[in-house]
Amino acid sequence: MKLSELLAGLPPSSLAGVPSGGVDVEVSDITSDSRRVEPRSLFVAVPGLERDGHLFVPDALRRGAVAIVGQRPAAEVGTGAIPYVWVRDSREALAWLSAAWHGFPARQMRIIGVTGTDGKTTTVSLIAAVLQAAGKSVGWISTVDARIGSELVDTGFHTTTPDSPEVQRFLAQMVAAGTEVAVVEATSHGLAQHRVTGCEFDVAVVTNITREHLDYHHSFEEYRDAKALLFSGLETSYRKEEVPKWAIVNADDPSAEYLLARSPRNRLTYGLNQPGDITARAIRLPAEGISFEAVAPGACFEVTSSLKGRFNVYNILAAVAVGVSQGASPRAIQEGIRSVKGILGRMERIDKGQDFDVIIDFAHTPNALDNALRTVRELTRGRVIVVFGCAGLRDHSKRRPMGQIAARLADCVVLTAEDPRTEDVNAIIAESAAGCEAEGKQEGQGYWRIPDRQEAIDRAVAMARAGDLVIITGKGHERSMCFGSTEFPWSDHDAARKALQARLGRSIPFSR
Repeated sequence: MKLSELLAGLPPSSLAGVPSGGVDVEVSDITSDSRRVEPRSLFVAVPGLERDGHLFVPDALRRGAVAIVGQRPAAEVGTGAIPYVWVRDSREALAWLSAAWHGFPARQMRIIGVTGTDGKTTTVSLIAAVLQAAGKSVGWISTVDARIGSELVDTGFHTTTPDSPEVQRFLAQMVAAGTEVAVVEATSHGLAQHRVTGCEFDVAVVTNITREHLDYHHSFEEYRDAKALLFSGLETSYRKEEVPKWAIVNADDPSAEYLLARSPRNRLTYGLNQPGDITARAIRLPAEGISFEAVAPGACFEVTSSLKGRFNVYNILAAVAVGVSQGASPRAIQEGIRSVKGILGRMERIDKGQDFDVIIDFAHTPNALDNALRTVRELTRGRVIVVFGCAGLRDHSKRRPMGQIAARLADCVVLTAEDPRTEDVNAIIAESAAGCEAEGKQEGQGYWRIPDRQEAIDRAVAMARAGDLVIITGKGHERSMCFGSTEFPWSDHDAARKALQARLGRSIPFSR
């Protein structure tokens, strides 16, 4: 593809100056990693958190790049006779160039974006199931995996939203597989860093917005603004023939009015407390799941799900709202929701015949931990034993509150590592320990500090008595843990099975 054809896909407002040099050169691929540059590559210089991609332009040129895109003036970059495209934001340009490279795949499908602090992955799965039950060919990109045709693709160790070239590649593969609707999990990082730019969303869904990722966004308002980009982008995204834009908002969330003010005319709200278009009544939360009567415009119908916890009622209502917006029948909505049996690493039971429960959950925010512990409290007559940690180089402000929440809602708290990165794991644990002590827990009686996560899980399983419940939170589906700058293989599933094997004195298969 010629560089000029790719540049035609950039919004005019994204250019900071007239491209220098000839733009009719043939481009063989696009990359922002100079190590992956091959002859005829287009190299996009992206400023990173640790290193500035503009510093690697000489390396890209040595490897055969035929053109450079960057957000610094050409004179500062120094590409010589090689064409240079000066843009206002390299990340945004990378996204649009990737979309153009793949023929703008998002314009050939309906795209539903799901954002929020908690519940995104579960809501993506519920929405996909509802639309599949309605007869649509559905793909998705979530924290856990991507569905492309009949294939499931792992989206990475710690990836939330993949980078824009990978997102566009996934979407192009979905188009080739005949996908009609793609459901995309859109994190605050994914929105702020333009990873989902070029996705041309038709439906924007929010679960909730609570304090999270303030290490990156600096303030709750900035974090909320990042989430709101999904909604404001509906007004400017590509208009597909006979495909209306919809905003779907949690009416009970404090940010509801803020998001609605940035949304198109087609809106649906859902909730349990504030007036909304979609709500639930006669809610029942037995040990085997959830049931309630969904109340939607012009329809009332029974909903049952094997998912657990009142918080999942909200995720289900969000999926009901999407189904309504897309014309799904009540029967399809019922069938879709009922078909979702569980999400990897979300309130997932590990049952090897022990006389106590072990559950793995991804809860890694104060709100999610609160919801998870309140839910499991209703599932057991015994003690609740929680294992959790807080990530290094991430939002410090949640560490003490999470210790307080754990101390209030669990009988025993085991504090451990969760991706300490370059921080001292003991210092991280100390902040959560202060929260435990503020709620009256005493070390060695109500809470324990065990930095080694395997040892922490071993201890929690060893102390469990018949009828107790052990919940291991924070890692969920993830398959690695970061120490320093290295990702080491890790699985809470395997760690729990190893602990149960030691407790039960017999071999336990480590397969999922």
